[in-house]
Amino acid sequence: MRDGSIFVTGANGYVGRNLIRHFTARGRPVIGLVRSEGAAKLICSLGATPVIGDMLTADLASRMAGAESLIHAAANLDHGSGSGALTENRDGTKRVMAAAREAGVLSVVHVSSDSVLQDGNPLRGVTETMPYPARPAGAYSAGKAEAERIALTASDTMRVMVLRPRMVWGRDDGTALPRLAEMVKTGRFAWISGGSYLSSTTHIVNLCHAIDLALERGRTGQVYHINDGPARSFRETVTGLLATQGLTAPEKSVPRGMMRVTAHIGDRLHRLSNGRLNGPLSFQEYATSAVEITLDITKAQRELGYLPVISWEIGLAELRS
Repeated sequence: MRDGSIFVTGANGYVGRNLIRHFTARGRPVIGLVRSEGAAKLICSLGATPVIGDMLTADLASRMAGAESLIHAAANLDHGSGSGALTENRDGTKRVMAAAREAGVLSVVHVSSDSVLQDGNPLRGVTETMPYPARPAGAYSAGKAEAERIALTASDTMRVMVLRPRMVWGRDDGTALPRLAEMVKTGRFAWISGGSYLSSTTHIVNLCHAIDLALERGRTGQVYHINDGPARSFRETVTGLLATQGLTAPEKSVPRGMMRVTAHIGDRLHRLSNGRLNGPLSFQEYATSAVEITLDITKAQRELGYLPVISWEIGLAELRS
């Protein structure tokens, strides 16, 4: 007998924590996969039931038993030059989907990323029909693309939807904004060609809302792009986020071409030194932040009824407070 519960991987991560808040506020039981007792206590305090285990080694099917839905939010977020993000995101997703089948899960939302389309070139208003690039920007892009393929293959036995947000931000952010703030504080931040190119963003509340809609209305085997609506320049986005922390980015800017070459050299250095040495920027990091990336959300609007529920201005005000 299923109780409508939702099983969340990566439950103590940024997306996972907010998914717990979102669904428990709506009366849905949430079971969260975590890797430590400390993380288990955290998600208990948020109203979820923790189960401890690593998605790469644990018996996941027994932990998912009885769950109606799965949200696969766990991921290795490393954008560096190493290969860990490829193997962990691919192999972890393979084990999670196999376990979901065995446990009889009915619906799955796989949380992916615009990174699956990144190859270092601009992505302007891209739709879900755009093919994966022949040469992904790095291990993170390659691993997330492999994870998508694995998730979509599972749609032969389960109802599976894939969501691709871009540049997730907002309350409780322990990833992107802290890194930006640290770079400014340590004098390591510089704009790339002034930062005037456009970038889609996705507030964490909008992402949780879209995941909820996908579970309710999504078509199996489909991919949906999600964002906050009209794009802003990368410079405006980063400036606004830093301002909520009382920080101002420097005016320093470096040419895009120079940074592209630097990123390639950094990846080569990493390979030739067997991972002992790294450049100042990986090509994955370059592809993520140095060129326009804007997503077309027409499909999500049409099929899911998706519209952003929190605006840029309200999200910034929430961060300031």
